[in-house]
Amino acid sequence: MRVALAQLSYIPGDIPGNREKIIASIGIAKSGGADLIVFSELAVTGYPPLDLLLRSDIVNASMTSVEEIAIHCTGIAAIVGGPSPNSGLYGKSLHNSAFFLQDGRVKAVTSKTLLPTYDIFDEDRYFQTGNIFRTVELNGTRIAITICEDIWDEQPFGDKGLWRLYGVTPLDEIMKENPSLIINIAANPFSHNRIKIREEVFSRNAREYGKPLISVNQVGGYTELIFDGSSVLIDSDGTVLERLAFCEEEVRIADLPVPEGTREKYSCPAGFPEDMTAHVHRALVTGIRDFFAKSGLKKAIVGLSGGLDSAVVLALAAEALGPENTLSLLMPSVWSSDHSVADSVKMAETLGAPYHIISIEEARQAVDKTLKPFFADREPDVTEENIQSRLRAVMLMAFANKFGHVLLNTSNKSEAATGYGTLYGDMAGGLSVIGDLYKTEVFRLAEEINSQREIIPHAILIKPPSAELKPDQLDTDTLPPYHLLDPVLYSYIDLERSADHIIGEGFDPELVEKVIRLVRISEFKRKQTPPILRVSAKAFGSGRRIPIVARYR
Repeated sequence: MRVALAQLSYIPGDIPGNREKIIASIGIAKSGGADLIVFSELAVTGYPPLDLLLRSDIVNASMTSVEEIAIHCTGIAAIVGGPSPNSGLYGKSLHNSAFFLQDGRVKAVTSKTLLPTYDIFDEDRYFQTGNIFRTVELNGTRIAITICEDIWDEQPFGDKGLWRLYGVTPLDEIMKENPSLIINIAANPFSHNRIKIREEVFSRNAREYGKPLISVNQVGGYTELIFDGSSVLIDSDGTVLERLAFCEEEVRIADLPVPEGTREKYSCPAGFPEDMTAHVHRALVTGIRDFFAKSGLKKAIVGLSGGLDSAVVLALAAEALGPENTLSLLMPSVWSSDHSVADSVKMAETLGAPYHIISIEEARQAVDKTLKPFFADREPDVTEENIQSRLRAVMLMAFANKFGHVLLNTSNKSEAATGYGTLYGDMAGGLSVIGDLYKTEVFRLAEEINSQREIIPHAILIKPPSAELKPDQLDTDTLPPYHLLDPVLYSYIDLERSADHIIGEGFDPELVEKVIRLVRISEFKRKQTPPILRVSAKAFGSGRRIPIVARYR
């Protein structure tokens, strides 16, 4: 049997566009002699459709599209993900389903059993769990169809714990029909610290059940989520025979079963590296590109400060959108160093990206003069620093509004975590590009960006981080050095460990208490940030829901 793995990028809610992309891929697979083509989870609606699933017109259009796709499945079968009605008397009105299409019609429907309700996922809000386990047959091959988490066997994944109480999993149940192939349709977002685990889980299932396994993932940016694709064909001994492109659309055809002694015709790709910086780089470019393309947008604007963060964002945006579509504003004040302006100009000219230099000094003085009668008896402090940041946001948003650009936010995860940013100032923007990268990770990404040629000037890479909002200011005036700060933040935020646990690991108690206090009191700021491109397992945003008013450590 020849199976085509269709790793595609969809647009949530664009039912006609998704349908036509699916039909076109069926034609490609059919011309390549495929017997079966496999698409990803909720391919018809795009994933995640969120509350679009509450609209009857979207659901009805999706069901109609499945039937229209089925018409093209003659001489070839297809497995396509989409919502289906719950015909039962109780529960939610929809299932998250896989449709098996053959001979021009829907032959079978399999519904997802383990609905994820952790991190960014909330499928239980929309779907009723499935409870029927059956295989389908194609050309004498019995196939087990599973949907994303139904194949996982580690916490935290949906209702897996409930199944473990009975000593079985959904895959255990469906294996009672003795299939010879497992197919998993998925929507697994990229996470640099989980992608290897994901593939290991697939390999372990193939090995333990002794069956070849195919998992087809979607690809592309979906607001803050980035889906990496990396769909796989795994042999029954757990060996990865094929892995589709990372962050690229692809339709690839493979022959099954794999005859003895013929593995050499497969690519048998090497596993993911320990250092995932290059993959993070590609994922962020994908996230920016698709955020703009799928929203019908073309041009970005960046506030270029002469510092590392804005330089990295400019480089990524220029790569994703083209330098000609990435405008920079350099907005010095009296405290800005000459080298910051010179370094920014050098970078923009190296990229061939347009830029303007607009001093905010006159505006700063005007605001100071206006406020002086009210602030006369008080010493300058963070208030005056924040005014400069907000004036820069005013300039950036003026250009964005006038010329139809989207402002890209340049805050990193260390700053967002500790509140080291100005609301309605440097925290403004339509998309946060590096908000899921700690400062130490931003340094590594900058080196990766410069690995082929110097795009970010060397002077930017080696200068001490500074907001340049007052004389001789450094980030370390307010924050611990990043090489000490970031490990505490990672343990507290990503690993969700308590203060006592972190101190028990050998971190300085005073450092830990200070950092956790900064994280806790800054929650209100993070509720007002733009969507953050997610590249880790725990990003700020929908995947981390902490009360603003709370008392904890």
